[in-house]
Amino acid sequence: MSSPRNKTIKVNQKDYQQFPILKLPKNPVQKDLLNKIYLADANKDLTKLPKQSVDLIITDPPYTIRKNFGQGTLKQIKEKEFKKWADHWIKQCQRIIKPNGSIYICINWEASGTIEALLKKYFILQNRITWKREKGRGAKKNWKNNMEDIWFATKTDEYVFNLDQVKVKKSVIAPYKDQAGNPKDWQEKNGQKTRMTHPSNIWTDLVVPFWSMPENTQHPTQKPEKLIKRIITASSNKGALVFDPFMGSGTTAVVAKKLNRHFLGFEIEEKYYFLAQKRIKKTTYSTGQLNCPGYD
Repeated sequence: MSSPRNKTIKVNQKDYQQFPILKLPKNPVQKDLLNKIYLADANKDLTKLPKQSVDLIITDPPYTIRKNFGQGTLKQIKEKEFKKWADHWIKQCQRIIKPNGSIYICINWEASGTIEALLKKYFILQNRITWKREKGRGAKKNWKNNMEDIWFATKTDEYVFNLDQVKVKKSVIAPYKDQAGNPKDWQEKNGQKTRMTHPSNIWTDLVVPFWSMPENTQHPTQKPEKLIKRIITASSNKGALVFDPFMGSGTTAVVAKKLNRHFLGFEIEEKYYFLAQKRIKKTTYSTGQLNCPGYD
């Protein structure tokens, strides 16, 4: 029996009966793209999505170079096969994203170089974000791995980036003043001198969800909602369509809904498909401005 403090979201028999299995239509129209999670294979079903139909893509593809994933659906493959597999869906992502759209791909260090090269092939690479996971297994003859990369790329040089919404408050080390003696680009409150500064590409303030957190699920590679929130806030506007071709536990959809964006997702594993549906059902839009049929 789980501890009373264990808040992990799990899938039960009732959940399998509550939500229907959605399959992507052969020729989907706009209503098929808004606020839907499909039981789908990204490498096959991405070809069905209309050209330039999504505003932002955020995804955490399975890291299958050295290990199996899920219930055997995604097997361990060699690096050459991984590159061929990833090349196909990244090319399709370039086709379906709007001209001012962005793509973010979370990946581990082993596959990071492959993803970088493929993004350069189809997109304009903008940055490499490294985030500290604060979780990882120790090794007797290696360094403990507790970081991951997030590659940020765009379709064109004209893309959405809401800088002011993601600026970070930091302490002022050198509190400069203008000629009149007034603070220059900083504020003082309760004796603390701070300024709002540009966000960096090193993220150390994020925590992988664990068992006592309400957002935690049974998914082995779940990303923090705070991480996805930062990306969606920066690279999309309200009402935009955020797509995740490897939805997993549904974090991208959950955060998109909370931030008043539309969501679309594919998930190949049935267990995680239902897990995502359950989380989305429990989530509400922050202002209630968007219609979300089947979840409201």
